[in-house]
Amino acid sequence: MLNLTLEKRQLCDIQGRLFELALNNGYDCPLFIEAFMNSRAAAALDDVYDRLQWAGEEYILEELNDEVNGLQIAGDIYAEEVMYWAGYTYRYWHYYTNECSREIYKIANAKTMNDCWLGFHTYDVEMAIDDLKEIYRQNHPRSRDRKAQTVFHID
Repeated sequence: MLNLTLEKRQLCDIQGRLFELALNNGYDCPLFIEAFMNSRAAAALDDVYDRLQWAGEEYILEELNDEVNGLQIAGDIYAEEVMYWAGYTYRYWHYYTNECSREIYKIANAKTMNDCWLGFHTYDVEMAIDDLKEIYRQNHPRSRDRKAQTVFHID
């Protein structure tokens, strides 16, 4: 298991609380998750150091709301536990694989995280991430073929 620094564990927690805050503010959960994972705010959290990392979940939510010209209220609502787990897991995933939030979201979107929560939330977070990546590989065999072509220069 990855030995995260206290600061990285705190950022995982902040992102989990950010996702809960979005739910508690009445935002559409899947649309919030998609907006966040593809945002400049998420990219700032991916960075080695950015001031936004220590701004707190309330400020990050305001920044995201401004960035997307208003998050959608109402719509699909996920359980609070799902939201925290998804936020925490996405941030941990970045530290575990060094993939950016935008790429992580392509592998495990909001629906996938919601659908997998019941079975995966009791797993070690790295096991959950590995299984989410495996689900993606099984459902997207062509992406694996394209990667092989890139790695081995197959035409």
